[in-house]
Amino acid sequence: MNACHKYVLLICISTLISVGGVAQKYKSKNLPDFDRRRYHFGFTLGLNSANMELQRSGPANPNDSLLVISVDPQSGFNLGIVTSFNFNEFLKLRFIPSISFAQRNIEYDYNLVTIGHRQIIKPVESTYIDLPLLVKFKSARLNNFAAYIITGGKYSIDLVSDENVNNDKVPDEEVVIKLKRQTYSYEIGVGTDFYLEYFKFGIEAKMSYTIGDVLIQDNTTFSSPLEKLKPRIFLLS
Repeated sequence: MNACHKYVLLICISTLISVGGVAQKYKSKNLPDFDRRRYHFGFTLGLNSANMELQRSGPANPNDSLLVISVDPQSGFNLGIVTSFNFNEFLKLRFIPSISFAQRNIEYDYNLVTIGHRQIIKPVESTYIDLPLLVKFKSARLNNFAAYIITGGKYSIDLVSDENVNNDKVPDEEVVIKLKRQTYSYEIGVGTDFYLEYFKFGIEAKMSYTIGDVLIQDNTTFSSPLEKLKPRIFLLS
């Protein structure tokens, strides 16, 4: 998690604490039987920031013209349907099929003898169908407010994956970084529920960590310097 994500997460946690203090002033409860229902449904909208953990291949070579490889996170958004099975008021199982639009830019910084410094940027775009199964641990309600933590696993399919693209004999500007089409991730986050008069509104901050390496090594100019790529996504929904 980079500094920006930590800052946003800190704001969310601070909001939960401050809102909890304000909630003590209220006496009446909205939707008093909401958490006693066995099932409930809803939808989620979110903004994401997609990043990658990058591992460079081989030891550093002082004669290598490639100085640095870095990842520049980009913003995207998510849309999903919430299905919640309630074991009791405090423990819930959530299935949230979603579509996620994400992008990261991989930046290659060269120091070439002929032209000096040169940077090449390779965008890596993804459109995921996400199928997460999550466990939600919720606190007791404080009038119309409750906080929770959430964790679980996720299976994803990248609809625009370049997995089968042939990079042979194409110019460098057309070479793509190939990632696996299907991935598995684990997720962890925190959130708050506000019980309004007619519906429940929630705010959630969550990190998604892909399990294993997703890079498909095809020995191009841009994949050869890479050992591993592991996507990371921060989601505020």
